[in-house]
Amino acid sequence: MNAALNDIVDFIKVIPPFNLLNVEDCHLIAMRTSIGYYRNETLFNEYKNDHKKEPQEKQVLLYIVKKGVLAYYDNAGELQGKFSEGDLCTVLCGEICSELHNEKPAPSREQAPVGLRAEEDCLLYAIDFNELKVLLSEHPKALQFLLQTAPQRLKNTMGAITESALIASSLTNAPITDYYNSPAITITTQASIQDAAKYMTEKGVSCLVIMADKQPVGIVTDKDIRRRCVAEGLNTQQTVTDIMTANMATIDINLCGHDALALMISQRIHHLPVTKHGTLIGMLTATDLMNQQGHHAVNLSSVIHKASSVEALVELSSMLPKLQVSMAKLGASADYLGKNISALTMAFTIRLIELAELKLGSAPVGYAWLCAGSQARQEQLVYSDQDNALIIDDSATPQQEAWFEAFAHFICDGLAACGYIYCPGNIMATNPQWRQKKRVWQSYFNDWVIKPDPQALLNSSVFFDLATVHGDIQLLQDVRRNMLQQTQQNTLFQAHLSRNALLQKPPLGFFRDFVLIHDGKNKKGLDLKHNGLAPIINLARIYALAEGIEDVNTIMRLRLAAGTPSLSRTESANLIDAFELLGMLRAEHQAKQLTNGEEADSYLLPKEISRLEREHLKDAFKVIKAMQNYRQMV
Repeated sequence: MNAALNDIVDFIKVIPPFNLLNVEDCHLIAMRTSIGYYRNETLFNEYKNDHKKEPQEKQVLLYIVKKGVLAYYDNAGELQGKFSEGDLCTVLCGEICSELHNEKPAPSREQAPVGLRAEEDCLLYAIDFNELKVLLSEHPKALQFLLQTAPQRLKNTMGAITESALIASSLTNAPITDYYNSPAITITTQASIQDAAKYMTEKGVSCLVIMADKQPVGIVTDKDIRRRCVAEGLNTQQTVTDIMTANMATIDINLCGHDALALMISQRIHHLPVTKHGTLIGMLTATDLMNQQGHHAVNLSSVIHKASSVEALVELSSMLPKLQVSMAKLGASADYLGKNISALTMAFTIRLIELAELKLGSAPVGYAWLCAGSQARQEQLVYSDQDNALIIDDSATPQQEAWFEAFAHFICDGLAACGYIYCPGNIMATNPQWRQKKRVWQSYFNDWVIKPDPQALLNSSVFFDLATVHGDIQLLQDVRRNMLQQTQQNTLFQAHLSRNALLQKPPLGFFRDFVLIHDGKNKKGLDLKHNGLAPIINLARIYALAEGIEDVNTIMRLRLAAGTPSLSRTESANLIDAFELLGMLRAEHQAKQLTNGEEADSYLLPKEISRLEREHLKDAFKVIKAMQNYRQMV
């Protein structure tokens, strides 16, 4: 192998999807790869004519960037992204990709990129895409990677993460005794399918072990009843043995959680009978393993509600970082993690409210203590800044309002002592502007919708995500329903809110791979929160307001908006995948920081993640940008 071929092989063998190939296959690709040097500002046509072919024949090239930067633009001249060292430039191969699938290009809300230009002097490797198809024909995973769209790759990635993340979790040394339930719920071989279904419902379980002569002979799950009985039209009076799984897998009590997960995934099962010296003693489910850390959160919540002082709450709050780290290592989804941490913040707040009322006396009139932002959306991670407000019953007198001022200061000061810093924007109940009677809150929302000036739009982005922590839930419900009636009918407000929300762009394609923060300690950091998660949160809020959806959780908003005029089911699924991926990377990043005793933030250094993870990030940002582009056209 000559030096040039050697260089190409060494370069491409670590780049997805060529990293799935062996060196010999990379060598074959390198032999058909040409090297080109292109000056800054060079424009690339969609097709290159090969002098060895007839003039009418077209050769579609896939470029691999060795050095330099390629930028591509849509047909409106808007920058769509950039390719830098190690990137595969596939934007000129869309037609061929469709042909390889024997499909017509699917209609898309994303404008097709039509312009490609060198933004620096570039050294590029190029290979005919049709030839590459032949070379990869025996490597379907590698070929699939090239042919799939960003949403398709993202969907596959999140599906794989759901299973594989658990294997590398902190379960390695945790014994089965920490997780399983005893005794296992059993039923005899003489029982009917209907008997089994009734017994499972009565006991609140999802499986039964089938016993004969006091020995387990099989297992039946709720899924077996659905698939093997109901779907097949079997008579429910047949015996349960007709649908059970015989020769069931079991696990010995002396093994660990890692062993259980490995067995569940390899056997594609979710239930494992636990044995001791061959005797059935209990049942372990995948849900037991995943929820164990959630149980720790429930236990902590119970202790929080019994705390007798602010000082006791401060001591308990020190456990939150450890809990977040443990849950992240366990493989909990960002949605699951956010809901648990947010629930604990609710518990701290409620206990502070109870302590405030013990000190100040009972509230003189009805009220609702509200949280906003990530806590309201149930997407909070440890030690976020506090965003809260108060709705007070309209009957309150000025003297009674003074009670609520002292009440608000006690709670906000207590939250700050527990690590929830004061809101930099002063969005707290200690601010008189956000401690108002119900009718004032209604006038706020009315004004924001009718006169959507910049400040009104900023307030909307905060206060359209509200949840009642404690008090009269009807107060917020009344205000929200009145607000949603107006937003659904006011297309001008929706347009202003959309335009304002779309100012936060995903960080793809503006500086090499990503837009990086260049100030202070976060120099060269990728802001996952503001440039990744926030654009999706903003889109979900817009869909919810347009469709009158009361839920404020981002994933629930996207699910409820799916299939409406605002959002297709496919687009909803794509945005949820992107949101989960970004949230997962943020949680893992913070887990590393908290483990090292550092302050948690959302600034990820691209150099700290693998090339494959960078590709996953790009796919997520492409999904966001495509939806933003469409929203701008609506």
